[in-house]
Amino acid sequence: MGLKIVGTSLIAAALAVAPLGMSAQAQDKLKVIVFPGMSNLAQFAAEAQGYYKKRNLAVELINTPNSTELRRGLAEGRYDVAHGGVDNAVAQVENDKTDLFVFMGGNSGLNSLFVQPDITSYDQLRGKTMAVDSPNTAFALLLYKMLDVKGVKRKDYEVKAVGATHLRLQAMLKDKTLAAGMLSPPGSIQAARAGLKDFGSAISVVSPYQSDAGWVLRKWGKANADTLTRYIQANIEGIRWALDPKNRAALTELVAKRLKQSPDIVTASLKIADDQKGYATDARFDIEGFRNVLKLRAEMLGTWGGKPPAPDKYLDLSYYDRALKGL
Repeated sequence: MGLKIVGTSLIAAALAVAPLGMSAQAQDKLKVIVFPGMSNLAQFAAEAQGYYKKRNLAVELINTPNSTELRRGLAEGRYDVAHGGVDNAVAQVENDKTDLFVFMGGNSGLNSLFVQPDITSYDQLRGKTMAVDSPNTAFALLLYKMLDVKGVKRKDYEVKAVGATHLRLQAMLKDKTLAAGMLSPPGSIQAARAGLKDFGSAISVVSPYQSDAGWVLRKWGKANADTLTRYIQANIEGIRWALDPKNRAALTELVAKRLKQSPDIVTASLKIADDQKGYATDARFDIEGFRNVLKLRAEMLGTWGGKPPAPDKYLDLSYYDRALKGL
């Protein structure tokens, strides 16, 4: 009897000193690679509000300089989860033959086409060089489409790969021969203030559009199904918190700190997101928006002989469904 009482007392004592909301088990560590920017509201909020910790997750957010490092790092197992323009996941499957699946959505990208101050028409972009992340994925294809509908065809200009949004902005401000580039907040806000011209939003041409999403290697997802489910749940809670109007002041402060931006730039960035309804409720995946991603790849690059495949090839949303039902 005495031994039972002592054992119970020890368990009670251990639970008493455990952090609130945490179980006694060790935290699962996740390396998550992302593009630095406004696309990561769910992750920022999940970390700051303790939603990862509550689910025994220790998440390390790692900024990628470009899509090549994001894709290669995930394929090589240096990162567990990738978030970025979902067309990058398609490119991994098609070009690199990587076995992966997309498990959740995110946002529409909030991209706009910016040009140098002396450019006044699309016709002036002929013979010029455009700044892109990677020439054959995601936002470069949006740029090609925006020019194409204005009669400026892919053969009419050159492209230069310079990296993620903040690197494209820096490159355009430093090198005036880079005539145009797709930019998203906060880079687009900084671009406008620096004198670059806004030629319009990407969704005005391609809408709906599934931009940022999350994906993992298929073997990793199967081996870590419970961890991935908990990660999705934390992100859903994160985006719910971020999109709640009563948290706008706290969100602005959080994003300003994480992105090292002034609060007024973050405020302007969030207004763009509001105006474009850029963030999906509960980070749901937009199937119709993804069909447009595939259509764009087929049209602009001639992939699949111009006929895009069914979306299911790249998706496994069962993890998301389980996560949402468990909340």
